[in-house]
Amino acid sequence: MKEKQSMKSKILFVVLLIISLAWIYPVFMILINAFKQDRYISTSTVFQLLNAETFGGWTNFIDALNSKGFAQSFGCSLLITISSVALILVCCSMCAWYITRVNSFVSKLFYFLFVFSMVVPFQMLMFTLASTADKLGLNKPYNICIIYLGFGAGLAVFMFCGFMKSIPLEIEEAAMIDGCNPIQTFFMVVIPILKPTLISVGILETMWVWNDYLLPYLVLDRKKYMTIPILIQYFQGSYGKVEMGPMMACILMTVLPIIIVYLFCQKYIIKGVIAGAVKG
Repeated sequence: MKEKQSMKSKILFVVLLIISLAWIYPVFMILINAFKQDRYISTSTVFQLLNAETFGGWTNFIDALNSKGFAQSFGCSLLITISSVALILVCCSMCAWYITRVNSFVSKLFYFLFVFSMVVPFQMLMFTLASTADKLGLNKPYNICIIYLGFGAGLAVFMFCGFMKSIPLEIEEAAMIDGCNPIQTFFMVVIPILKPTLISVGILETMWVWNDYLLPYLVLDRKKYMTIPILIQYFQGSYGKVEMGPMMACILMTVLPIIIVYLFCQKYIIKGVIAGAVKG
């Protein structure tokens, strides 16, 4: 019996190792090619980085930073991500608090509508969304967060409701007896208790908004504003030739911040998801 369990564990380990390598390999490719000279990226193997002939140093990074409006696109992505995630966290946590504390048909209907929105494909809405956003003036980096709120609310409300049900109602009643109004009760009592799920939802939504390509591409006025994922496709030279070196460097600089954030905060993601799933 022990031998069978040991064999299963070894097989599972090998399978997980292969899957991990499959996920890590593209990141490794980007890392290696970001330091290669442009002309060697498509003609040599990734392991030839150590060759003095193919190594290009920091040239690709300098070219990426000095051309194609990288700084403006990075700032645009940063503005969209921060504003969208902040709006999602505040509005969806308040909505989840209302849904869990007001036990009525309307609140239950709201909850099911939020959950249903998670299974609606974005492709069903993207054509009408583009024209509607243009008519409403939502094609700017500082107000596209309203659209992200609509698409990110489903997951956020679902996770917040799961954890909110575990908060004892007596705590909020005690705060109200002490003189707190509903707004003070929410921000001074509920929000501190909700911290694990707030961090989890914030990280998940940040990774989604930061890496999103399709929605900004459809909505934003690309003549004036571009996010980092949109910028990457414009690394083309004359006659349609792709500047692979600067493009790889740009991808690496784009992916690296979000990877670092995820590695440092992954324990909060797991903790928040488990809390919402088990306690809800």
